[in-house]
Amino acid sequence: MTKYELMTIYPIEEDKFKAGNDAVKAVLAQFGATVEKEEPFGDRDLTYEVKKQKRGRFVLFIVSANPAKIAEINTQFKLNNNLLKSLFVKLDAEK
Repeated sequence: MTKYELMTIYPIEEDKFKAGNDAVKAVLAQFGATVEKEEPFGDRDLTYEVKKQKRGRFVLFIVSANPAKIAEINTQFKLNNNLLKSLFVKLDAEK
């Protein structure tokens, strides 16, 4: 398992945020990824409109996942209407 940072951006409406965040956690569990840490970053202005939204609610996850499954996870994320954007960044191994 490889460690990743996963930054997610949701709509700021509470019901859409909750539905989107729950769906992200479900997809991660479905593909065998484990969430080690979840850190909310709050509501922020977006640099450009995403799905007609000018603000978003940011959440950072630290995730352990199989590298071969990341592309499949991203595909499932794109099907989630309550998730504006997401980005996986591989963390460096301990030195």
